[in-house]
Amino acid sequence: MSGDIPFQVFREQFFKNLPYKIMWMDESGKIIYANSKFLKRLGYTRKEVEKLSIFDINPTSTQESWQIHWQKVREEGVYSFKAVHQTKKGEFYDVEVSSHFFSNNGKEIIAAIVNDISESSFYKNLLNHAERMANVGGWKLNLQDGSIVVTKQALEIFETDNKEDLLPGKVIHLFQESEELKTLLSKAIRNGASYDVVLTINGVAGHSKYIRCVTEPIVQKDKIVKIIGTYQDVTPQKEHELGLKLYKEIIDNAPDLIYIWDIHGKLLQYNEAVPKNLGYAKSELNDFYIYDLDEKITPEWWREHFMELIEKKVLNLDWLITRKDFTKFPASIIANHLTYQGQNLNCAIIRDVTQKNKRDKALFEALEEIKSLKTQLEIENEYLKEEIKQEVNFDNIICQSDEYREVLEKVNQVAPTDTTVLITGESGTGKELLARAVHDNSQRKEKPLIKVNAATLPSELIESELFGHKKGAFTGATENKVGKFSLADGGTIFLDEIGELPLDLQPKLLRVIQEGEFDLLGGTKTEKVNVRIVAATNRNLEKMVKDGKFREDLFYRLNVFPIHNIPLRERKDDIPLLAQYFLKKYSARAGKSFKRLSKKTIAALMNYTFPGNIRELENLIERAVIIENGTILNPGTWIPNGRTAEFKEDFKSFEAMQRDYIIKVLEKTNWRVSGPKGAAAILDMKDKTLFAKMKRLGIEKEVRLKKS
Repeated sequence: MSGDIPFQVFREQFFKNLPYKIMWMDESGKIIYANSKFLKRLGYTRKEVEKLSIFDINPTSTQESWQIHWQKVREEGVYSFKAVHQTKKGEFYDVEVSSHFFSNNGKEIIAAIVNDISESSFYKNLLNHAERMANVGGWKLNLQDGSIVVTKQALEIFETDNKEDLLPGKVIHLFQESEELKTLLSKAIRNGASYDVVLTINGVAGHSKYIRCVTEPIVQKDKIVKIIGTYQDVTPQKEHELGLKLYKEIIDNAPDLIYIWDIHGKLLQYNEAVPKNLGYAKSELNDFYIYDLDEKITPEWWREHFMELIEKKVLNLDWLITRKDFTKFPASIIANHLTYQGQNLNCAIIRDVTQKNKRDKALFEALEEIKSLKTQLEIENEYLKEEIKQEVNFDNIICQSDEYREVLEKVNQVAPTDTTVLITGESGTGKELLARAVHDNSQRKEKPLIKVNAATLPSELIESELFGHKKGAFTGATENKVGKFSLADGGTIFLDEIGELPLDLQPKLLRVIQEGEFDLLGGTKTEKVNVRIVAATNRNLEKMVKDGKFREDLFYRLNVFPIHNIPLRERKDDIPLLAQYFLKKYSARAGKSFKRLSKKTIAALMNYTFPGNIRELENLIERAVIIENGTILNPGTWIPNGRTAEFKEDFKSFEAMQRDYIIKVLEKTNWRVSGPKGAAAILDMKDKTLFAKMKRLGIEKEVRLKKS
């Protein structure tokens, strides 16, 4: 189309009243014009259709397929194909489309001529279309005088008013295949040879037109006197033929399996992917039925499926497709209802989703892993929140004594390394505080410090607490649990009261220290961690090793860098400083106005041996704040009696005396606790009470069968 024809005039005057369904679309697929016949077929008003795009009219179109179509029409000028259109009411019908590309004032447009083929035979529609769209023009050449008679339709085909343009010497130059036509005309004139060929001429704006050329000689008395012939514009048919050829080529090269079945289940058509992927020879598919493809499909099922397809037009199914060798693959099926020659057909597109399922599975597993990591992070955050909520003894270690500075110097030495540390000392000396100091001064300080107290956990739960478990690993394991070692990955784990760790778990702890790996309870794979270990105990591990109650190899692995935390009685210079800190802390909590301790109070505290160490000092000050009032804390009933420095410091505490006495009785009873000759009977205690006291005092029980 010439670029100087106004768009509105061209559209309204030329296309409006044509007897075809016509629509124009821009590069995005938006419908910018549709004639009245197209609007009537779809059921839309003009305003409604101008808000739509090709994707609303053709439900099978995608952005990708439209761009491919646009580029093809743009390059070739004309492209014909079959498609499915959808009315405003949602009804589907089959169409043939001839797409033409043109430009108007720099605006590129595709004009589509749409032919409805859903209600009658394809070939009948094609012929009707040809009758409407093509002119058949006749001509007669008198060989005696060289005159030519040409019909009006013939002149219109060649877009000329001069019949002389159709003389043999001139008309051949209008065809692209001029040499071929010259030869054919020569043979017709000289030898009386007829011909029927389709040749090409250049039409308006350089677009090619396909012309059917038919010629018959008229012979009189063995002499050729005239040549008669017809020219027929078969451009739509030729373009349609080329379009079908391209369409078939595209279908045959599609990786998806495409079948066309009739209502009886007979295979009518298929693309090249069917024999290639299913392993059948083409000869085997000649009389092939759907029941041969899948034994699960019965005539009853197929009939019901076909009726549902006719009703809904499109069905989506997930299926397991069987190859000739009986191997199977998962597939996604889109079944489309088609009608041809009044016959209902099922056009099924089968896509192998094996790789998709693998990708989905990998994605699912990745999401599960992310979910697991997220859960672990949430648990870690909750753990850290709980740690923040817990009260700590100090913001920093409070110290002014030379004796304790030596302890802190060891912390400074070992903290920057990744060396395993074993902190020993009496209960209440602040071993956890030293462990935190080691972590806070290390390169791992940005990662968490995870604490585990082996003395407070039931023996049957320690392994799960340390290493975690999978759901269902044991009775009561209703969900996955992340262990403390996993939470501490990249950071530090503080194993308090390590002497209480059961013997059967000690090899697993040794493995973590040596190899950096462990197995979850109920798990199937080994977990790797990078954790620094700081352990603490108030027990004599060397003696436990000799007694066979602690593994020697584990002890040496833990005791790489020992730090002995001295008791409060050996760092008396720190007592006033610590007491003042606790006074300020608990005064604020209780709403009291204490400012300092009196000299007598300090003297009394300095004279006390503090068998409970810093923890006992803290408890004393807290009790004093509750009992006393004022701004200066004076001595009172809260000061312990009978524990001053006038007594020899080698006196044992009452708990220590109890421990020694219970052990002496147990040794007497050969470590029998229960029964008439057991230790509980001698001590006049219940069995359970004695067991509890033994646990609190750190006495390892040894239960032996009574010798017969």
